[in-house]
Amino acid sequence: MAKVELKQPIIDEIKGFLDGAVAATVVDYRGLTVAEDTALRKALREAGVQYKVFKNTLIKRAAEGTDFAQLDPVLDGPTALAVSKDDATAAARIFAKFAKTSPKLEFKGAVVEGKFYDAKAVQALAEIPSREELLGRLLGSIKSPVTNFARVLNQIAQKDGGEAA
Repeated sequence: MAKVELKQPIIDEIKGFLDGAVAATVVDYRGLTVAEDTALRKALREAGVQYKVFKNTLIKRAAEGTDFAQLDPVLDGPTALAVSKDDATAAARIFAKFAKTSPKLEFKGAVVEGKFYDAKAVQALAEIPSREELLGRLLGSIKSPVTNFARVLNQIAQKDGGEAA
């Protein structure tokens, strides 16, 4: 069997990862301990992010003709690929949080919703809160209409000399 035939299933696997993805982030994972890598993989898995180490040439072949081909210039050295189909910034947030305790993990770049981001820009993406966090902040900032209505009734009752509701 030719080497090309052996590599094709891996290329197809990467294509499957990238198909329908909103973001693909690549990092240099050199220097991580087994325990660190295990913890990182667990955090990514829990966030619904697919993460795997592939050869750069295979990632390049799988990404040909897609927006993810923009990653080609940063595909050098050991590369781990993290792909998200739902949350465009999940991988960047998890990697950035993880890098605070494991500084050997380095961003290489990302393609998010069709646009390429270099390592520095990926750090900025990592600061963007998740959709759920933003919705939680919004809902937490809105006062309950029933509570506000009761407060207004209390204020009216107190002005009229009546009892508070």
